[in-house]
Order: sequence, then structure tokens, then C-alpha cells
Amino acid sequence: MEYIFHDTDKELPDTYEYIDRLEDYLGKKIVRTTFGTTFDDLLRKYGGMIPSNHRRWCTRMMKLKPFENYVGDDPCINYVGIRADEPRIGYISHKPNIKAVFPFKEDGIDYEGVQKILRDSGIGMPPYTDWGRTRSGCFFCFYQQKIEWVQLKRKYPHLYEEAKSYEKPNRINGNVFFWCKNEPLEDLERPERMQQIIENWEKAREKQRQSKKDVPLAVILAGMDYEPPSREGCLICQL
Repeated sequence: MEYIFHDTDKELPDTYEYIDRLEDYLGKKIVRTTFGTTFDDLLRKYGGMIPSNHRRWCTRMMKLKPFENYVGDDPCINYVGIRADEPRIGYISHKPNIKAVFPFKEDGIDYEGVQKILRDSGIGMPPYTDWGRTRSGCFFCFYQQKIEWVQLKRKYPHLYEEAKSYEKPNRINGNVFFWCKNEPLEDLERPERMQQIIENWEKAREKQRQSKKDVPLAVILAGMDYEPPSREGCLICQL
């Protein structure tokens, strides 16, 4: 069994801390690979067009290609951590030597089951879950919800500023693309806007508590601003 982490150099400090914790538990190193170039290098290659759910070159170039390059032509079983309560399939390589299996789905392990495994092992949940983040991807991941941007601003203001610096005209057509759909981070960080997002999030949480229906965690985190995304993200991008 080999454990691999494809480092984009744009990860949260919490992610690196959790990897160190996992290495201590496993008693072996987690291989950290790169594509041989940086996010900023690739951003220049793509004319300054930051990635989005319609332009997911970051996943392809900084996660999938390093994985397949690392595996090469050797036979490989790729254990994919998609849970039993997740409808998506996630990344499956088209290379004939790579076979994807889904142990959580096969064993009926849902989100609560994963939490129990982590608690019982002593590893615990990733530290970023303590401050309201749900994913371990890049700190400017376009899949994160607005409440998560607010929490990033509070927890790591310097990373928020770095993310904001990428929102500028690109070389292809001069358009400005934003991480958070059509809302610039400069507008989102206004105190009154942040307060509105927080209030919407709290209202959604209270509504969920009073409801008997199961509501996706993303809905709770997003508050009233939530629009179901076309969920194309793959688990290779997350721990």
C-alpha cells in the first residue's frame, strides 16, 4: 500500500499538519508529488484564467497528471474514498492498468461512519473542520461556499489576500474571473456583506435543526446564497 499526496503548493497549513498526523499514525511517509511546475506557472500558461468548475485545469494538471505519471504503467488499485451517502463517482482513470475500487461504498460507510473511524483511530478530524471548512483542497478552491470564504478571511487573512490578488484581467480576453462565481472577494470581505453571509448561514442551520429532512452539509454551510454546483470535483483533490 502506498499513500500519495499531490502538493499544489497552495494548500492550507491545516492540510500539511493533518498529513504529518497521518504519517505518525501510519508509521510511513506519504509520498508528496508535484507536476514539476507551480500553480503560478500554469496560470501564466492558461493566460491568467483562474480555474473554475468550467475550467478545471488545476485538477487535471496538478492532481490527475501527477497521479498517473507516478503510477506509470504498473498495475495499480486506486482506493477511492467516496462514501456510501455520496451520489458522485469521482475520478476514475482511463488507463487500463489503474483499477478504481470504492471500499466505503462497498461497506456502506457514510459520513458518520468515516467520522467514527477517524475518532476511534485517534487521528481525529482534520483541523480545518474546526473552523467551518469542509474540504482540504487549495485555499482558493472555487468549490468552497461563501461562508467558507468568510472563515478563510478570519483564520488566514494573508491567504485570503493572496486569493484576491488572482482576480485580475486575463491575457486571453481581458475579462476578470472570480473565485466565487460573479462576486469579487473584494466585495465579499466588506463587513456588512460578511455579516449577511454569516446571518444567512445561521438561519439555514437553525432551519435544518427544525426540519426532519436530511439536508446536505453544503446547504447548511452556504446559507441562503447556496446554489447546487455541478459537482465535478474528484476525491483525488481531497483527503
